[in-house]
Order: sequence, then structure tokens, then C-alpha cells
Amino acid sequence: MSRQTPSPAAFFDDKNRAFWMLQGAGWTGYLLLRIASGIANGLGLAFLIQVLVSAATGYSMTLVMAAVYRWLIRKSPLIIWTGSLGTVVIAVGAYSTIDAWVYTMVNEGRNVIEVDLFLGSAVLNALLLGAWSALYYSINFFLIAERQTLQLLKLEATASSAQLAMLRYQLNPHFLFNTLNSISTLVLLKQNDRANAMLGRLSSFLRYTLVNEPEAQVTIEQEVETLKLYLDIEKMRFEERLQSRFDIDPRVTKARLPSLLLQPLVENAIKYAVSTQEEGAEIAVSARLSGERVQIVVSDTGPGLNDAAVRPSYSTGVGITNIRDRLTQAYGPGHRFDSGNSPQGGFAVTIEIPMVVEVQQLEAA
Repeated sequence: MSRQTPSPAAFFDDKNRAFWMLQGAGWTGYLLLRIASGIANGLGLAFLIQVLVSAATGYSMTLVMAAVYRWLIRKSPLIIWTGSLGTVVIAVGAYSTIDAWVYTMVNEGRNVIEVDLFLGSAVLNALLLGAWSALYYSINFFLIAERQTLQLLKLEATASSAQLAMLRYQLNPHFLFNTLNSISTLVLLKQNDRANAMLGRLSSFLRYTLVNEPEAQVTIEQEVETLKLYLDIEKMRFEERLQSRFDIDPRVTKARLPSLLLQPLVENAIKYAVSTQEEGAEIAVSARLSGERVQIVVSDTGPGLNDAAVRPSYSTGVGITNIRDRLTQAYGPGHRFDSGNSPQGGFAVTIEIPMVVEVQQLEAA
């Protein structure tokens, strides 16, 4: 069974516990290092007493410094620097005074503080407390920066979700208007049974679109089923003039993409290929694995872009613009979107996206 190594962020989830653990470990290490050094140099019990008192003093001194730094860290940079420097100077003075006094008491039995001992101790203590202060601020500024980064990522994710939602909601009235217009046409032609059947299929389609979150992702298998439901609605209007074909590689059926991403492509194919030709057209949807990416192609057997009057504003329609924006929001530069005449005739749109099978954000029902 593999073990997961705790991350630095996890260790500092409880800042109070982390501080006491690091404080204890640091000063214990300092004490053991000084004791080992004294033993190696043949120093006796008097040195051990000095080291114990020095470690206890440093431990207590840094607790006071930590309380001051916690207050200073919320201030402006100028106050932080000047306040911290003053705190270190005062702490070094007090620490060195205690060290010099303990040395003369233990070794000479005199209650005095010699200047040379004070200055020698001050150099060592300045390095020690300076390093402790630098470590304290480094850890705290790291945690502040990490917290701000997480907040920024959450804000970006919220903004991205809002943008995706807006783009998805843009499709609903666009599609609904076209479908209701088709139903209205059937009613005017007194084809009430067909209009009623189309309303039933529209109800099923809208139930799917409304029950899911607008920024949800679906599998390609779910997206294809939705396209088939949509095509069933349109076939009520075009009958044999609308033919559809699906060629889906089983390896990509579980790959995920934004929901209703392909519906505008099929809608445009119906508008510019099927409805403009008396014989209609075939719409083909294929998806296959291309390396570590999924390639999706939506093509038709319509007139393509050869006749400017047939498809004059394909690249500027709301559906295509919507798809480009949704792909940019979902994948950034990690996607490809190409459109143009197909070598076999007609028009084709090719989309390449990363092969992702894990649930991303919200999963559609």
C-alpha cells in the first residue's frame, strides 16, 4: 500500500500546533548540538549548566519575539522592518546579558557581567535570533502567499463557472426559438400530430438541459445521446431530408466535455446544409482517440463555403462564437477548433480536446 507524504500546507493547517512543534524541535536540536560540542571538547558540568540555561533563555525569548511578530506582521512593511530590527536588538541584549552573567556565576562565582563576555555572546545570539526571525517570517509569508493564491484560484474558478453558465444559458433561448418556430410551422400546415410529437421530444430535451448545471461536463456518450434526441426533434420537420450518422470510438465514450457543446454545430449544419437543399443532407458526428487527445468532427454533405450566399456568416453566428468561447474557458490554449470545407464535400468542424475521464467540477445528470 502506498503512503501519501503530507504536504507543507497540510502540516501548517493548524498553525498553533506547527509553531510549537517547530519551536520545540529547533531549540532541542540547538541544545543537543551545544552539548555534543562541549563533550567533544572535554568541557565539564559547568558548561552543561550554561548550555541548559542558554537554551531555556533562548526558547523563552523567542516566545516573546513571536508574540511581537504576530502583531507586527499585520502592519506596513516599514513598521515590520523597524519593529523587527528593534525587537531583535533588545532580545539580543537581554539574551547576551543573561549568558554573560550565568558564565561568571557558574565559573567564577561572581555576580558581575563582563563586557568581553557580553560582546562575544552578542555575536552568537544575534546570528541565532536573526536566523530564527528570518525563519519565522519566511514561514508566515509563505502561508500568507499560499492563502492568497488559493483565494485567487477560487475567484478565478468562480468567474470561469459564471462565464460557462452565461455561455450555456445563451444557447437555451437560441435553440428554443428555432424549435418553437418549427412547431409553429407544423401547426400552420395543420400537421397537429407531428407538432404534438415534436413538443413531446422538445419537453424531453429541455428537461435534460434544465436539470443539469450549465457548467457541468458530460461524457461523449451522453453528448451523443443528447444529439440524437435533438435530431429526433428536427427529423419531425425535415423527414427524409435529414440523415444522421454517428461514428464513435469506444475508447472515447467516457471522455468528458462541456455539456451541449456539439448541439450548435448540428444546428448550424441543419440550417445551412439540410434546409438549403431540396434533397437535404447527411450530418455525421465522429469521435476518435488521437494520441492523448480526443478528436471530434461534425460534418455535413451540404454546399460548404463554395457559395457565399449559402453560408455567409457561419463563423460569426452565435453558436460558433459560443463554442469557441466555451472551449477557451474550459481548456484555454489546450484545445483546437478548425472549420472549413471537407475534402469529401460539404462542411466540417474539427475539435480537439484533452482526453479527460475524471469528473471535472460538476457532472451532468
